[in-house]
Order: sequence, then C-alpha cells, then structure tokens
Amino acid sequence: MAAAISDEYPYGVHSEEIHMDMSEFYDPMRRQYDANSILMEIDGFMADKYIKKVGLFRVDLFIPILTYIFGQATLNGKTAIASLYRLRNEQYGMPKNEELLIERFKKVIIHEIGHTFGLVHCHNPICVMRSSTYVEDIDQKGLKLCNACKKIAGL
Repeated sequence: MAAAISDEYPYGVHSEEIHMDMSEFYDPMRRQYDANSILMEIDGFMADKYIKKVGLFRVDLFIPILTYIFGQATLNGKTAIASLYRLRNEQYGMPKNEELLIERFKKVIIHEIGHTFGLVHCHNPICVMRSSTYVEDIDQKGLKLCNACKKIAGL
C-alpha cells in the first residue's frame, strides 16, 4: 500500500495501528457505520503530526445521502478514510480474489487522498479520481492520477 501511495504523492508514508471503539459510529437502523463521524474522529488523531491521514477500515460505511461508500475525505483537508467492506468479491457472490481486493483498495485510498489535495472527480476514464459508484467502476479506472489532476494538485 505504502509504495502505491508514494508513487502518486511525493511524501513519506508511515503506518500506525490505532484501535477505535466503533460502536459510537454504528447506525443500527442502517446496520452500517457513519463515515462522516468516523472522518471527524480520525481528523482529531495526531492533528499536527502528519501532512495527511488515512483511516483504513473493514466496516460498511455510509453517508446520509448514499446507500454505501468506499471511502470519504475532507476536500482540501488532512483526513480521509477507506474501507475494504464493499470491495470484496464475496459481497457480490463472486469468488474471493485477494489480488483484486488489494488493487481496489489502493485505488480507493489514492482517490480519497486526492480529495485531500483539493481534487474533485475527474472525467478521464482511466484517472484514479474518476467517480466510482459501483465496484466495477473501480475496476475500470487506473491506479494513477491523470496529468491534469497532478497539475491541479501541484504534484
């Protein structure tokens, strides 16, 4: 993961495991976790220690206007989150594929970090910043930022 992130963003990557009590973010009516609340919680962790922070999860995330999301970020902010939950083939009745799962997760993480650099969704079909409503959308786009997005982000 760290290598894929460093390939797109010219900063060192440090990983740190932090355990959170997720119960306060759980919505029993939806049987999902509130991404906006989790994002705010992560934003408060080590506030000044890192340029950007990405919380990685295994739970089903939502925001009020969507049924589910793969990740969420603060536009022009410092914090993003991403979840493996909806990226697993098994969610869709298909055979387990760890390699595809990791590839999808990298794309979601790089996409969400892009939002923290001020990038919005891109119309270039292979740019990692292209919007992804369905897991198939993630599969169809590339792992890299297009040149236009790199320029906007100052990379």
